[in-house]
Amino acid sequence: MDKASTIGSLVHGANIIHVVAQSDTPLKFTDIQEQTGISKSNLYKYLNTLTQLDFLYRDIKQGNYTLGYKFLEYGNAAMKNNDVASKLSSYFKEISNLANMTTSLSVWLNDTPVITNIWNTNYGLNIGAQIGTKLPLLSAAGKVHAAYANSEEIFNWIEQEQSKDSTFSVEAFQHELNEIRTSRIAFAKEPLTKHVSSMSMPILDYKNELVAACTIIGFTEQVPKDQSSEIVQRVMDINKSMSRAFGYKD
Repeated sequence: MDKASTIGSLVHGANIIHVVAQSDTPLKFTDIQEQTGISKSNLYKYLNTLTQLDFLYRDIKQGNYTLGYKFLEYGNAAMKNNDVASKLSSYFKEISNLANMTTSLSVWLNDTPVITNIWNTNYGLNIGAQIGTKLPLLSAAGKVHAAYANSEEIFNWIEQEQSKDSTFSVEAFQHELNEIRTSRIAFAKEPLTKHVSSMSMPILDYKNELVAACTIIGFTEQVPKDQSSEIVQRVMDINKSMSRAFGYKD
Protein backbone atom coordinates (compact mmCIF):
# COMPACT_ATOMS: atom_id res chain seq x y z
CA MET A 1 0.00 0.00 0.00
CA ASP A 2 1.29 3.46 -0.95
CA LYS A 3 1.50 5.30 2.39
CA ALA A 4 1.95 8.66 0.67
CA SER A 5 -1.52 8.43 -0.88
CA THR A 6 -3.41 6.97 2.10
CA ILE A 7 -4.65 8.22 5.47
CA GLY A 8 -2.89 6.32 8.21
CA SER A 9 -5.65 6.58 10.79
CA LEU A 10 -8.19 5.12 8.36
CA VAL A 11 -5.83 2.26 7.58
CA HIS A 12 -5.46 1.52 11.30
CA GLY A 13 -9.22 1.66 11.81
CA ALA A 14 -9.82 -0.66 8.87
CA ASN A 15 -7.18 -3.04 10.19
CA ILE A 16 -8.93 -3.20 13.58
CA ILE A 17 -12.23 -3.99 11.87
CA HIS A 18 -10.53 -6.66 9.76
CA VAL A 19 -9.01 -8.33 12.84
CA VAL A 20 -12.38 -8.41 14.61
CA ALA A 21 -14.18 -9.65 11.48
CA GLN A 22 -11.72 -12.50 10.95
CA SER A 23 -12.10 -13.83 14.48
CA ASP A 24 -14.54 -16.67 15.15
CA THR A 25 -15.04 -15.42 18.72
CA PRO A 26 -15.37 -11.98 20.34
CA LEU A 27 -12.00 -10.33 21.01
CA LYS A 28 -10.70 -8.66 24.13
CA PHE A 29 -8.82 -5.36 24.09
CA THR A 30 -5.54 -7.22 24.63
CA ASP A 31 -6.27 -9.58 21.71
CA ILE A 32 -6.80 -6.67 19.33
CA GLN A 33 -3.75 -4.84 20.65
CA GLU A 34 -1.58 -7.90 20.17
CA GLN A 35 -2.76 -8.50 16.59
CA THR A 36 -2.65 -4.88 15.40
CA GLY A 37 0.41 -3.64 17.26
CA ILE A 38 -1.30 -0.31 17.96
CA SER A 39 -0.32 1.36 21.22
CA LYS A 40 -2.81 0.94 24.07
CA SER A 41 -3.61 4.65 24.31
CA ASN A 42 -4.30 4.97 20.58
CA LEU A 43 -6.17 1.67 20.40
CA TYR A 44 -8.52 2.82 23.15
CA LYS A 45 -9.41 5.89 21.03
CA TYR A 46 -9.90 3.81 17.89
CA LEU A 47 -12.13 1.28 19.64
CA ASN A 48 -14.14 3.99 21.36
CA THR A 49 -14.69 5.79 18.04
CA LEU A 50 -15.59 2.63 16.11
CA THR A 51 -17.99 1.58 18.87
CA GLN A 52 -19.72 4.97 18.93
CA LEU A 53 -20.15 4.77 15.16
CA ASP A 54 -21.60 1.24 15.51
CA PHE A 55 -18.86 -0.32 13.41
CA LEU A 56 -17.96 -2.36 16.50
CA TYR A 57 -20.05 -3.59 19.41
CA ARG A 58 -18.63 -3.85 22.92
CA ASP A 59 -20.22 -6.23 25.38
CA ILE A 60 -20.37 -4.19 28.59
CA LYS A 61 -20.26 -7.23 30.87
CA GLN A 62 -17.47 -9.13 29.14
CA GLY A 63 -15.65 -6.20 27.56
CA ASN A 64 -15.31 -8.13 24.29
CA TYR A 65 -15.62 -6.67 20.79
CA THR A 66 -17.56 -7.94 17.78
CA LEU A 67 -18.70 -6.29 14.55
CA GLY A 68 -21.43 -3.68 15.00
CA TYR A 69 -24.85 -3.57 13.38
CA LYS A 70 -23.64 -1.06 10.76
CA PHE A 71 -22.13 -3.97 8.86
CA LEU A 72 -25.51 -5.67 8.69
CA GLU A 73 -26.93 -2.45 7.30
CA TYR A 74 -24.12 -2.05 4.77
CA GLY A 75 -24.15 -5.75 3.94
CA ASN A 76 -27.84 -5.66 3.10
CA ALA A 77 -27.27 -2.57 0.96
CA ALA A 78 -24.40 -4.30 -0.83
CA MET A 79 -26.55 -7.37 -1.52
CA LYS A 80 -29.25 -5.19 -3.05
CA ASN A 81 -26.64 -3.61 -5.32
CA ASN A 82 -24.97 -6.91 -6.12
CA ASP A 83 -27.32 -8.08 -8.85
CA VAL A 84 -24.79 -9.11 -11.46
CA ALA A 85 -26.76 -8.10 -14.56
CA SER A 86 -27.76 -4.63 -13.38
CA LYS A 87 -24.31 -3.98 -11.96
CA LEU A 88 -22.55 -4.91 -15.19
CA SER A 89 -25.08 -3.93 -17.85
CA SER A 90 -23.20 -0.78 -18.91
CA TYR A 91 -19.98 -2.79 -19.38
CA PHE A 92 -21.72 -5.38 -21.54
CA LYS A 93 -23.27 -2.66 -23.69
CA GLU A 94 -19.85 -1.04 -24.05
CA ILE A 95 -18.32 -4.32 -25.19
CA SER A 96 -21.18 -4.96 -27.63
CA ASN A 97 -20.75 -1.53 -29.19
CA LEU A 98 -16.97 -1.81 -29.27
CA ALA A 99 -16.91 -5.26 -30.87
CA ASN A 100 -20.15 -4.78 -32.83
CA MET A 101 -21.18 -8.24 -31.69
CA THR A 102 -23.65 -9.79 -29.27
CA THR A 103 -22.64 -10.28 -25.63
CA SER A 104 -24.11 -12.63 -23.05
CA LEU A 105 -23.87 -13.13 -19.30
CA SER A 106 -23.90 -16.67 -17.94
CA VAL A 107 -23.83 -17.98 -14.37
CA TRP A 108 -23.52 -21.44 -12.85
CA LEU A 109 -26.91 -22.83 -11.83
CA ASN A 110 -27.14 -26.23 -10.15
CA ASP A 111 -24.89 -28.33 -12.41
CA THR A 112 -24.37 -26.26 -15.56
CA PRO A 113 -23.80 -22.69 -16.81
CA VAL A 114 -26.92 -20.89 -18.02
CA ILE A 115 -27.35 -17.70 -20.06
CA THR A 116 -29.16 -15.10 -17.95
CA ASN A 117 -28.83 -11.98 -20.11
CA ILE A 118 -28.13 -11.11 -23.74
CA TRP A 119 -27.18 -7.75 -25.22
CA ASN A 120 -27.69 -7.66 -28.99
CA THR A 121 -26.12 -5.33 -31.52
CA ASN A 122 -26.80 -7.60 -34.48
CA TYR A 123 -30.46 -8.54 -34.26
CA GLY A 124 -30.24 -10.60 -37.44
CA LEU A 125 -27.72 -12.97 -35.88
CA ASN A 126 -29.02 -16.28 -34.59
CA ILE A 127 -26.57 -17.13 -31.82
CA GLY A 128 -28.15 -20.53 -31.31
CA ALA A 129 -29.10 -19.70 -27.73
CA GLN A 130 -31.43 -17.56 -25.67
CA ILE A 131 -31.93 -16.58 -22.05
CA GLY A 132 -32.18 -19.81 -20.07
CA THR A 133 -30.08 -21.86 -22.50
CA LYS A 134 -27.79 -24.37 -20.81
CA LEU A 135 -24.33 -24.02 -22.31
CA PRO A 136 -22.30 -27.02 -23.49
CA LEU A 137 -18.91 -27.78 -22.02
CA LEU A 138 -17.03 -26.94 -25.21
CA SER A 139 -18.60 -23.51 -25.73
CA ALA A 140 -16.35 -20.57 -24.83
CA ALA A 141 -18.46 -19.77 -21.76
CA GLY A 142 -18.63 -23.46 -20.89
CA LYS A 143 -14.84 -23.63 -20.87
CA VAL A 144 -14.61 -20.58 -18.60
CA HIS A 145 -17.08 -22.07 -16.13
CA ALA A 146 -15.24 -25.39 -16.28
CA ALA A 147 -11.93 -23.67 -15.57
CA TYR A 148 -13.26 -22.24 -12.30
CA ALA A 149 -15.80 -24.88 -11.21
CA ASN A 150 -15.06 -27.08 -8.21
CA SER A 151 -13.56 -30.49 -8.92
CA GLU A 152 -16.74 -32.52 -8.39
CA GLU A 153 -18.82 -30.31 -10.66
CA ILE A 154 -16.30 -30.38 -13.49
CA PHE A 155 -15.66 -34.12 -13.09
CA ASN A 156 -19.35 -34.89 -13.60
CA TRP A 157 -19.56 -32.47 -16.52
CA ILE A 158 -16.49 -33.90 -18.27
CA GLU A 159 -17.81 -37.41 -17.71
CA GLN A 160 -21.02 -36.47 -19.50
CA GLU A 161 -19.03 -35.05 -22.43
CA GLN A 162 -16.97 -38.24 -22.66
CA SER A 163 -20.13 -40.32 -22.87
CA LYS A 164 -21.29 -38.24 -25.85
CA ASP A 165 -17.98 -38.02 -27.71
CA SER A 166 -15.51 -40.90 -27.79
CA THR A 167 -12.82 -38.65 -29.31
CA PHE A 168 -12.93 -36.23 -26.37
CA SER A 169 -9.51 -36.05 -24.65
CA VAL A 170 -9.70 -35.26 -20.93
CA GLU A 171 -5.96 -34.61 -20.77
CA ALA A 172 -6.03 -32.11 -23.63
CA PHE A 173 -9.09 -30.40 -22.17
CA GLN A 174 -7.51 -30.08 -18.72
CA HIS A 175 -4.48 -28.49 -20.41
CA GLU A 176 -6.79 -25.99 -22.13
CA LEU A 177 -8.48 -25.17 -18.81
CA ASN A 178 -5.08 -24.44 -17.26
CA GLU A 179 -4.34 -22.05 -20.13
CA ILE A 180 -7.71 -20.33 -19.61
CA ARG A 181 -6.97 -19.79 -15.91
CA THR A 182 -3.66 -18.20 -16.93
CA SER A 183 -4.81 -16.11 -19.91
CA ARG A 184 -8.32 -15.34 -18.56
CA ILE A 185 -9.95 -15.94 -21.96
CA ALA A 186 -11.45 -18.87 -23.89
CA PHE A 187 -12.32 -19.32 -27.55
CA ALA A 188 -14.74 -21.71 -29.27
CA LYS A 189 -15.52 -22.21 -32.95
CA GLU A 190 -19.19 -22.78 -33.76
CA PRO A 191 -20.12 -24.59 -30.50
CA LEU A 192 -23.89 -24.10 -30.80
CA THR A 193 -24.69 -23.28 -34.41
CA LYS A 194 -22.87 -23.13 -37.74
CA HIS A 195 -21.03 -19.95 -38.70
CA VAL A 196 -21.31 -18.53 -35.15
CA SER A 197 -18.31 -18.57 -32.79
CA SER A 198 -17.51 -17.03 -29.43
CA MET A 199 -14.91 -15.92 -26.94
CA SER A 200 -15.49 -15.68 -23.21
CA MET A 201 -13.81 -14.17 -20.14
CA PRO A 202 -14.26 -14.81 -16.42
CA ILE A 203 -15.71 -12.17 -14.11
CA LEU A 204 -13.94 -12.81 -10.81
CA ASP A 205 -14.53 -11.62 -7.25
CA TYR A 206 -12.24 -10.68 -4.38
CA LYS A 207 -11.60 -14.38 -3.66
CA ASN A 208 -10.55 -14.95 -7.26
CA GLU A 209 -13.69 -17.06 -7.67
CA LEU A 210 -15.99 -16.97 -10.69
CA VAL A 211 -19.02 -14.67 -10.48
CA ALA A 212 -20.11 -15.09 -14.09
CA ALA A 213 -18.79 -15.35 -17.63
CA CYS A 214 -18.81 -12.54 -20.17
CA THR A 215 -19.14 -13.92 -23.69
CA ILE A 216 -18.92 -12.26 -27.10
CA ILE A 217 -20.76 -13.99 -29.94
CA GLY A 218 -20.54 -13.24 -33.64
CA PHE A 219 -20.08 -14.67 -37.11
CA THR A 220 -17.05 -16.94 -37.17
CA GLU A 221 -15.07 -14.60 -39.43
CA GLN A 222 -15.72 -11.71 -36.99
CA VAL A 223 -14.70 -13.37 -33.75
CA PRO A 224 -10.94 -13.22 -32.98
CA LYS A 225 -9.23 -16.58 -32.68
CA ASP A 226 -6.59 -15.56 -30.13
CA GLN A 227 -5.39 -12.74 -27.87
CA SER A 228 -3.24 -11.02 -30.48
CA SER A 229 -6.18 -8.94 -31.72
CA GLU A 230 -6.34 -5.33 -30.50
CA ILE A 231 -10.08 -5.67 -29.95
CA VAL A 232 -9.46 -8.61 -27.60
CA GLN A 233 -7.05 -6.55 -25.50
CA ARG A 234 -9.53 -3.68 -25.24
CA VAL A 235 -12.35 -6.04 -24.30
CA MET A 236 -10.18 -7.74 -21.68
CA ASP A 237 -9.47 -4.35 -20.10
CA ILE A 238 -13.21 -3.75 -19.78
CA ASN A 239 -13.63 -7.25 -18.39
CA LYS A 240 -11.05 -6.48 -15.69
CA SER A 241 -13.15 -3.48 -14.69
CA MET A 242 -16.14 -5.79 -14.28
CA SER A 243 -14.15 -8.04 -11.96
CA ARG A 244 -12.95 -5.05 -9.95
CA ALA A 245 -16.61 -4.20 -9.32
CA PHE A 246 -16.69 -7.40 -7.23
CA GLY A 247 -13.46 -6.69 -5.38
CA TYR A 248 -11.03 -8.49 -7.68
CA LYS A 249 -7.45 -7.23 -7.65
CA ASP A 250 -4.85 -7.93 -10.33
